[in-house]
This record gives sequence, C-alpha cells and structure tokens, in this order.
Amino acid sequence: MRKCIQLAALFIFSFLTVPYAAFAEEIAVVETSLGTIELKFLSDKAPGHVANFKKLSTEGFYNGTTFHRVIPGFMIQGGDPNSKDDDRRNDGTGGPGYSIDAEFNDTKHVRGIVSMARSRDPNSAGAQFFICVADATFLDGQYTAFGQVVSGMDVADKIVAVERDARDNPLEKVVMKSVKIVNK
Repeated sequence: MRKCIQLAALFIFSFLTVPYAAFAEEIAVVETSLGTIELKFLSDKAPGHVANFKKLSTEGFYNGTTFHRVIPGFMIQGGDPNSKDDDRRNDGTGGPGYSIDAEFNDTKHVRGIVSMARSRDPNSAGAQFFICVADATFLDGQYTAFGQVVSGMDVADKIVAVERDARDNPLEKVVMKSVKIVNK
C-alpha cells in the first residue's frame, strides 16, 4: 500500500512540475490588414505540411505576403512571396524554392479548413495556402488539408468580400502583416 501511495505521489508531483507549455497547443496567429485569424494544426493528418508551415512562419516567410486570390463562395489564398511586390501579374506563381509531397487525408474541405495550394502536380505544394470560406468537398483527396480556423472566420469573410479584378486578385492588397506560431 505504501509503495502505491509513493508512486501516486511521484506521478502527481511530476505532473505538477511539468511546464504548462508542454501541454499547450501550438497555433498560428495570422495578423492581416483586416484583422486576425487563428489556425489550429492537423498534425496527425499532415505532419509534413504542418512542419513546413511552422518553419516558414518562424522564418518570417509569410510576413508581408498578401491574400492574392479571393473567390466568394469558395476560398481565400495567400502565402506567395511574389505578392510582396507591386507586380500583380506574378502573384500566385512563387514559392519557397522547394516542393513537399502531398499528404492527402480524410479531412473534408469544409468552411474553415486550411489547405495547401499546388499546381497540377500533386507534389508541388510549397508555401501558398488557402482557407475555405465555404464547403469545397470537391477538393477532398486532391489537396492537403493541414489546419482549421479556430478564430477569425469573420476576418476571412471580410477578405473574400473585397473588390477584385478579373483574376480574383484584390484591388487593394490584403496583407499578412505577420504569421506567428504561439502556444495557446
């Protein structure tokens, strides 16, 4: 009996002395010119994409990029380094200089899901991502869902409603001022 009490006390002590951060969930905080969007990660579904997004965010890669493609009833897309300049013609063509392999999973592309953009090659994702502002389940199994909006869908709705040109590029830039990974 005494041994059980000692083990229980040791377990409780070790639990209480573990730093809070060890139990905190990492999220991305996307500060835009129209407000803040917070994303939780689907690490169990797309670990490589989550690690890539965190790496780029930590390096400041996304800071100053824009949401360069907005389609009402569908999604907002951003993360292209080419969107930092004033030449809107090249927006949507840039990346980090490498590609990552697809991690298609069973996550449904519904409102609030964050997924990686890519070209026709399924293994061509790199940095650009999109947030579904409406259900888009026709993308299931073809794009890698790696996150979900937990706060700020009203901001995504503001972004998708801005005036845009014939290429769905906002007439006035919607800038990602910063993308930070924080414990919540």
